[in-house]
Amino acid sequence: MNLIALLIGIAIERLATQLFHWRRLRWMDRLIDMGFRASRRVSDWPALLPIVALAVLLALPVLIVILSLGDTLLGFPYLALAIVVLFFSLGPKDIGEDVNEYCEALEAEEPERIRETATALVEGDVPADRLERIHCVEAAVCVQANNRLFAVIFWFILMGPLGAWVYRVTDLIRRRAVFNDSRAGEEEAAELGRLREASTRLHGWLAWIPARLTAIGYAVAGHFDDALAAWREPPDDPPESTSEASEELLARVGVGALSLRDLEDETVTERGVRGARAANKLVFRLLTIWAVVIAALTLYGWSV
Repeated sequence: MNLIALLIGIAIERLATQLFHWRRLRWMDRLIDMGFRASRRVSDWPALLPIVALAVLLALPVLIVILSLGDTLLGFPYLALAIVVLFFSLGPKDIGEDVNEYCEALEAEEPERIRETATALVEGDVPADRLERIHCVEAAVCVQANNRLFAVIFWFILMGPLGAWVYRVTDLIRRRAVFNDSRAGEEEAAELGRLREASTRLHGWLAWIPARLTAIGYAVAGHFDDALAAWREPPDDPPESTSEASEELLARVGVGALSLRDLEDETVTERGVRGARAANKLVFRLLTIWAVVIAALTLYGWSV
């Protein structure tokens, strides 16, 4: 049943682009902020404990609904719930749309729009140098694909809709902690910094296995030799956390799998568009491979 829900959910994720704004879940920011404020009452505890407790509380409603449904009506209510939970767990933004907006900004040569669309993909500051920004965006697409798609699919396969939702909840907590920390004053900086570090660590643990499976997938879906060489290449700077190590690996292997070469008479704008679209195509090829494997497992489950 989970595999069927996963196939339907992936199809909806590819087709129902007009519904993506529902996945931003802005209303959860208030709940997460309430959890952060409550964590200050136990500031003497390790910051990871209130972060885990907050994630459990946000995931608890989904668990209760799953347990209450059981196998009623031949499992169709559970199937519907799994599809809905998967839809809201993916994303929240679509990589393809972000890449298209970035490429359109490059072609229109609008510096402010280029910076905004690149920042949306990188989820952080982008280099001022045009070539550095191009490479940064290509790597970011490979990293974000794991966070928005493949890690969610992995946890859905492993634990059903609850697993996918738990992963998304940890990502929402991490994003909110990063946002709050960036706007914190001097008095709140220390506490919010602890929460940011703890939420990033928790999310990094959940992303560790999917990140390596995704990196392997990039090698299969792209240029295998260059991707393998990139995997074996040691990082320039030792990563400071599990999350950073996973992102650095995804970026390195993903860019290696693209195996892009500079073309003669190609402008910087053309190079940027070609690189971003190539990264998006690599993600789509890997998603297709995963969908085929999931479909094969579903058919095998029906035949036995």
